[in-house]
Amino acid sequence: MTRTSLQHELPRNQIGDHLDFVVQTMREMSSQTDPEEMVRAYVRRVEQILPSDKRMSLSRRGLEYPEFRITRFSGWSEMINPWKQKDRLPRLQGGLLADLIYGNTPRILDQVSLNPDDPAYEYFADAGSLLAIPLFDGGEGINMVVLSRSKEFGFEHDRLPDWVWMSNLFGRATHTLVIAEELKTAYKALDQEMESVGRIQRNLLPEKLPRIPTLDLAAYYQTSQRAGGDHYECIELPDGRWGLLIADVSGHGTSAAVIAAITHGLATAYNGPAFPPSRLLTHLNSHLVQRYTNRIGAFVTLFYGIYDPATHLITYSSAGHNPPRLKRCRDGGISSLDRAQGLPLGITEDADYHDAEYQLVPSDQLILYTDGITEAMNGKNGMFGVERLDQVLETCMRTADGLINSVIEAVNEFAAGHPADDDRTMIVARVS
Repeated sequence: MTRTSLQHELPRNQIGDHLDFVVQTMREMSSQTDPEEMVRAYVRRVEQILPSDKRMSLSRRGLEYPEFRITRFSGWSEMINPWKQKDRLPRLQGGLLADLIYGNTPRILDQVSLNPDDPAYEYFADAGSLLAIPLFDGGEGINMVVLSRSKEFGFEHDRLPDWVWMSNLFGRATHTLVIAEELKTAYKALDQEMESVGRIQRNLLPEKLPRIPTLDLAAYYQTSQRAGGDHYECIELPDGRWGLLIADVSGHGTSAAVIAAITHGLATAYNGPAFPPSRLLTHLNSHLVQRYTNRIGAFVTLFYGIYDPATHLITYSSAGHNPPRLKRCRDGGISSLDRAQGLPLGITEDADYHDAEYQLVPSDQLILYTDGITEAMNGKNGMFGVERLDQVLETCMRTADGLINSVIEAVNEFAAGHPADDDRTMIVARVS
């Protein structure tokens, strides 16, 4: 072996064991998901390179001088989880430990002699030397690690910088893991809360669609989140007619679900004239503006049609909602019920709503939907659109269920696995 190659190989041999120790430590730390287990694993590792007789962790988070808490101590017979059992942690004040943790400075005390009145005496009465390493958070030494040796001059001063940065890097990693665990817990609680809201919202929908003479009905409902802002109703009216209502609240999630529930409550509590449909829209708009949407900047698009089973006539009014598509199976034509458009509900109390009517005939199909259907996206930023919806409608299905299944299948095929960005609701009414 040449002299040059030997010079390169010797340093690698010298640092090989230490490097292997560091790599194995980092691997073990990176595999931890529980902060408490991570701390215990780290302590086991560090004891091999920084031996001590006793170890203590302190915290002054949320406290003022001279108070502090002992969060860990190697002399305890039972380990306490400082994040989950905070009420069991000893809370002390004053003395050497208070001076150390509020000092914000790493220190090595080569010769220690504690007064029995000092709170530290109970823990370090036999200590000959101490090492104190502050763990910084927001620029302050909020936490601290204190190590003791029974002999004096037990710690090497020239190793102090390495111990400080090593301990603080581990402290930040532990802090990040604690935050991740807290976020996971918070997200789980929030998800359960939203799931509860979603269940309540779904309970406001018709448990099953009513049997309406001369009308074959089917409905589809999918939220983009646990709870959503879409809603639909089938309202039985006193004169034998039926109201078909579909609504879409701006935004997503819990706030939209709450406004959807309010809209449902206002609609079912309405005791004014059942006809024409614009009266219900005026009622809803007035109450939403006065008490709800005006305060949070939300609005509601809504279509409401009243169907007469005897004459097949539908009278309708719309508050900014997508005009329903009408498929006439006799001549193959597709059009919209778009002659009674008004402002969305909840924007201004001065909004004016009017009515229009359309004479349906047997085999006609009326498709009410929210924009989550036509605005469904794929991974290429493409939008499903009304044209693709009409292409599906060109095939006259014999049942309302069959038509809905065809539309949803086409939307899912177009999205190609891209998650729903908005709630998707559809009602199909086929005149029988």
